[in-house]
Amino acid sequence: MSIASSSPALDTREPSLGTPGLGSLLVLVLATLLLGYFYGPAQGALFLVGGALGIALYHAAFGFTSAWRVFIMDGRGRGLRVQMILLAIAVVLFFPFLASGTLFGHEVKGSVSPAGIGVIVGAFMFGIGMQLGGGCASGTLFTAGGGNARMLVTLLFFVIGSVLGTVNFDWWVSLPSLPPTSLVTTFGAAGGIAVSLAIFAVIAGITVLVEKRWHGTLEKEAPAPRQGLARVLRGPWPLVLGAVALALLNFATLSIAGRPWGITSAFALWGAKGAQLIGFDPTAWAYWQSPGNAKALADSVFADITSVMDFGIIAGAMLASSLAGRFAPSWDIPLRSVLAAVIGGLLLGYGARIAYGCNIGAYFSGIASGSVHGYLWAVAAFAGNVIGVKLRPYFFFEKKILLRNDG
Repeated sequence: MSIASSSPALDTREPSLGTPGLGSLLVLVLATLLLGYFYGPAQGALFLVGGALGIALYHAAFGFTSAWRVFIMDGRGRGLRVQMILLAIAVVLFFPFLASGTLFGHEVKGSVSPAGIGVIVGAFMFGIGMQLGGGCASGTLFTAGGGNARMLVTLLFFVIGSVLGTVNFDWWVSLPSLPPTSLVTTFGAAGGIAVSLAIFAVIAGITVLVEKRWHGTLEKEAPAPRQGLARVLRGPWPLVLGAVALALLNFATLSIAGRPWGITSAFALWGAKGAQLIGFDPTAWAYWQSPGNAKALADSVFADITSVMDFGIIAGAMLASSLAGRFAPSWDIPLRSVLAAVIGGLLLGYGARIAYGCNIGAYFSGIASGSVHGYLWAVAAFAGNVIGVKLRPYFFFEKKILLRNDG
């Protein structure tokens, strides 16, 4: 099996928004202004950053799930190597400011969490869920926003799984674990960067060796159907451009919010608010008794940084898919695919909660913060992906491996 590639004819059509695109553009503009007015300029700016993340994720089709699946099934490592570029840029940007504790005069703090059994089990569950649900946390949001109706099912059960993960979160926290440990505090900014880059280089080197052994040569990115401004507006972007954009936007999040980008804590919050509506009392669960989580549950979702950025990602992806001429939701979804979305979503949500994050909060932002738990998460999640890939044939009919097909 190999990654499908082709040389499409040059597309010279002018970008066209259409009704969904105009609606999403209006949402991006109005919501930025309203959030800025009612919740402060930072909240409006973070919604806009979320919108930019949605555009970058969609146009670059930046896949964590598909990149790992392609490597597992076909030995092609281009997607994984680009992830190492993403992480390398992030640590170079983040570490000096995390070491000093300030950025542009504001206090900043990394996403550093304990590394223990909860992370291993949760990330493993998340890895299986990635392959069954058809995407990771960022992938679920940008593909749902881009009009993939099946991913709305995954997102719904992602939210349900997330709130279920808060029910006995305190039990998982009580299991053996290492204390929160960061390469920044252990080795300093320069030392931490050196150690991190060495790890990324080793991983990239392994993918090169595997790919050459399987195929003899390294895969090249397929020619784009359009060039210039049309490619910027309509995509597809080169994967490396997507990596650069995501790293810079995560750095923008750090500078505005004081902490890196995250996604799934908002899903738990939405689920808890939904549970309240149908008669449950999440405040009885230890997770929602911590000051920060209790405040988030009591406040509007529009006061929650992660929620606002998630909403922005969805709106940005909808705008990008409209510009690309690909916003065309279809509810003709095979039953087995729906079942995979349900199971995958539950695993994604529950796993992310007990593992202190997802592919963004734990893997990308965790490693960008130098957190040891981010590396442990990556190993356990990759193992889960191996199992998930083996389970996919029971739910999906796949003739080819496509790198640019999901999150």
